[in-house]
Formats: sequence, structure tokens, C-alpha cells
Amino acid sequence: MNFFLTVKGKGGHAAMPEKIIDPVLITSHIIVAAQQLVSRMAESKTPSVLSFGKVIANGAINVIPDEVSIEGTFRTLDEEWRKIALEKLNKLVTTMAEAMGGSCELKINHGYPHLKNDTALTEDLRIYAKAYLGSENVEELDQWMAAEDFAYYTQANPACYYMLGVGNVDKNIESGLHTPTFNIDESALEIGGGLMAWLAIKTLLG
Repeated sequence: MNFFLTVKGKGGHAAMPEKIIDPVLITSHIIVAAQQLVSRMAESKTPSVLSFGKVIANGAINVIPDEVSIEGTFRTLDEEWRKIALEKLNKLVTTMAEAMGGSCELKINHGYPHLKNDTALTEDLRIYAKAYLGSENVEELDQWMAAEDFAYYTQANPACYYMLGVGNVDKNIESGLHTPTFNIDESALEIGGGLMAWLAIKTLLG
């Protein structure tokens, strides 16, 4: 889920902090305290990531603004914990802002649920993929926290989400996704299309 916080205070001259309610200071406390959602409140076996990627305090060198906006993301592989974490986050940011004389508004974009591969189906597809591509070309990937809208299918039906490699070291095509130098070896299009058809046929006919 993605979240958007607006921390409100009372801006003014930086040289007269006694006459203002500093939303920048409140924000700094909120960012540090919110990390406890992961480090101290989540079960150790539950993967969770809380990150802040955008903070805007549109003041000046000597001017404290009236408000600060924060944007971030929270990701986990447990839907029940997601609900609990949202409640805790809302309570934390609200009470902390109020305790320091300000206020905080929290808006949530719930985004995608976690993606869950069906164990039995995934094992079958792994066997079929090895038969089509060769065992040396099928790898087991570590669990990671990226978001994917395919997750909606996995919540409703047995499903398997797999990734198709599109790089080629020999052709100097090695840039990662979401980079300005991203490129693909276009032979992956043929391989990927053939693999998808092969898996569909094998799943239906065995």
C-alpha cells in the first residue's frame, strides 16, 4: 500500500521557534517512530518493508512552512498484518503530531495484495519449464517485496507468477528494470511466448 501524510503546524521565522509549531520537526519524529511498525511490531517471520521516498517541506533557509507532505510505501506478505499495520500507522502519526501541537492527515492507497504462488501448481510448472528450456535455464528466485497486479489472480485462484529473463551478457544487455539504460534481447520474446503456450498445454493435457 502507498500512503500520503500531511503534517500541519504553524509556520514562521526560523529564528523565533517559540512562536511556531514546527511541522518539519514533527515529521522527523514521525519518520523515525514509524519504522517501529517493522522493527518492533511485526512478527519476525513476517516479511515487511516500510519506506519513505518523498518528503516535501516547502519553506526556506530561514522560514518554517505551515505543513510538510510525506509519501511512502508499506509492503508485507500477510494481509491480516497489513490491516493491523495500517491501524497502528494511523494512530501513531495522529497521536505523535497532536502531542507536539500539530495535526496529521493520512490517506491510503491500498494497492495490490501480496502475490501468493500455489505450491503444487508452481512445482508442476517448474518441471514443465525445465523440459522446455533445459534445467540449467530455470532458476529458483528468492522472495522479494516488489508489487504486482497479477496478485489479484493469486488471491482468487491457484496461480504461479514466474519471471522471464531478457538480458544477455554476450550482447552487453545487462541493465536492470526501471533504469534509463534498460534493454532486452528480443529473442526473449520468442522464448517467452513459446514457454507460455507450452505451460498452458502441459497444464491442460499433462
